[in-house]
Amino acid sequence: MLRKIAGASATNAARASMGVRLPAHWATASLGTNNYVVTVGLGTPARYFTVEFDTGSDLSWVQCKPCKDCYEQNDPLFDPAKSRTFSTVPCGARECRELPSQTCSPDNRCRFECAYADGSQTDGDLARDTLTLTPSDAIPGFVFGCGHENSGFFGTEDGLIGLGRKSVSLSSQAASRHGAGFSYCLPSLSSGTGYLALGGAAPANAQFTPMVPSRDLPSLYFLRLTGIVVAGKAVKVPAASMLIDSGTQLTNLPDGTFAALWSVFARLMGGYRRAPGLSFLDTCYNFTGRAALQVPSVALVFAGGATVSLDVSGVLVRLGSDEPHVACLAFTSTGDDAPVGILGNTQQKTFAVVYDVANQRVGFGAKGCA
Repeated sequence: MLRKIAGASATNAARASMGVRLPAHWATASLGTNNYVVTVGLGTPARYFTVEFDTGSDLSWVQCKPCKDCYEQNDPLFDPAKSRTFSTVPCGARECRELPSQTCSPDNRCRFECAYADGSQTDGDLARDTLTLTPSDAIPGFVFGCGHENSGFFGTEDGLIGLGRKSVSLSSQAASRHGAGFSYCLPSLSSGTGYLALGGAAPANAQFTPMVPSRDLPSLYFLRLTGIVVAGKAVKVPAASMLIDSGTQLTNLPDGTFAALWSVFARLMGGYRRAPGLSFLDTCYNFTGRAALQVPSVALVFAGGATVSLDVSGVLVRLGSDEPHVACLAFTSTGDDAPVGILGNTQQKTFAVVYDVANQRVGFGAKGCA
């Protein structure tokens, strides 16, 4: 028995050091969402689904049959009746009790309700089934939401993978196999390929900053923003706590921090023609006829000195294909001076973003998708 346990432990240690890596894509063109997706298998035999991965939530879910209210998705709905390893989670189970919002059906099925900040939501049965990450790596008994009523801003993706810290998240359920941590790289182009990795070593060039505990949202990941550098010069800004969220598109800064960045950036961009923007993207420029652009560099500085020098795709964002020559400053304001913001996926593009949960830190490695 001891020999078997030692062997299993060595196998898990090897898995953790190597990790498992899934190709990741920006789904703006294919699925109509500004978030990033991977493809995973669910059930036995496995059916494959393209799902957003989200560090700003915990529970993973897919749309399921029978569906009372489902949005249109690319792939057929997951059918529990066709999986021989599917089961629902009873109301008394620990995973059910830990959900922030749950009810119990008359036949003792745990019913979940999951609402997001943008008004999207999914409701259904909490369930278990085999999650296939790669042909050689599967998680039996994976806990997820079987969504029967789903609505919101999901494009045509099939569901979502939650990467928060609660026990129901993918990162927590995979920790015994791959270690307490994960990483990803978000490509800057819809034609590019990045990755989502569970376990594995951090890149040698990663700069780390401590995670900041949050009393209100303890399962999510917060960092301390201490400075901003524009065109090589430090901009004086108040420190802020930043939720790092792969499922939010744009970085949202407290009013004072945004105003300081905006004033310097707008002055340096004074040679370009301004263009009408949107309500939340109001610093826009028309680059028609410009063969070469000189966009001021922007770097975000976090506690401990970790400096994230943004790719140009993290500084300017295009309005859309109907206005290909118009781009806007890729930051928004929270609308108040509370020292809390969100580090969105646009500013994370091209970096290896490492969540070292065991050591309570997040790292950024440049050119991470290469």
